[in-house]
Amino acid sequence: MFNFLHTFNPNPILIELGPIKIHWYGLFIVLGILSALYIIIKLADYYKINKDDIIDISFWIIIFGILGGRAYDVLLEWPYYLGHPANIIKIWQGGLAIHGAIIAGLAATIYLTKKKSIPLLPFLAIITPGLALAQAIGRWGNYFNQELFGLPTKLPWGIPIDFIHRVPDYYYDNFFHPTFLYESLGNLMIFLILISLHYLVRKNKIKTTAEEIIIATYLILYSILRFSLEFIKIDQTPIIFSLRFPQIISIAIVISSIIWLVLQKSKKHATIE
Repeated sequence: MFNFLHTFNPNPILIELGPIKIHWYGLFIVLGILSALYIIIKLADYYKINKDDIIDISFWIIIFGILGGRAYDVLLEWPYYLGHPANIIKIWQGGLAIHGAIIAGLAATIYLTKKKSIPLLPFLAIITPGLALAQAIGRWGNYFNQELFGLPTKLPWGIPIDFIHRVPDYYYDNFFHPTFLYESLGNLMIFLILISLHYLVRKNKIKTTAEEIIIATYLILYSILRFSLEFIKIDQTPIIFSLRFPQIISIAIVISSIIWLVLQKSKKHATIE
């Protein structure tokens, strides 16, 4: 695979039939969504959540997740989109920020689960493995769009980037870190960890705060992954206190998740006593 990545020049177009174009980015987004739905529906059986409710809520989570992810990316790249407003709607060219997707998707989940009288935490617990798997698959769309690559590298798995997509500071470098691959593999590991936690719950190895542990595990592990990869990314993003903006968000999520998990555990222990 390393040799393939090192020598292959991806084309963003999968199929082109006259004016109709199907992009690899869109294909991987769809594959990620379908894979996530499959995992979520399977887990729903254990938590006794109606499959029709799962599909209904998931549909709106996907819609709001895409809108939120796009809005977040537009805000981060506002100077560019201010000069190219027509590109705001061109999501097939990439530009779905996961933090924005999570925020918008979470807001939709809170509203819809309350409306349908579905317990929020179990629902979030079954969504997180699917979300991690969808991210692992969806990141390959970034590869075919030649976006979100990292610093130049001489490693055998460095990927070639066309001149038009290179950052001016590294215009004459040939190969770059495949950050999409690092994040894809990291998300795949997070998915396996979350599925293992669900298995332990079913075997009664984890009892109190089970849903909270699963949710917090996803938030913390993904934030650590994202924080680490930002050190080698070279795409434009605001810098705050010498850290890239996604790193600031990742730190905030880790701290908030730990505090929330501790408070939830203390609350349950107090209730039991």
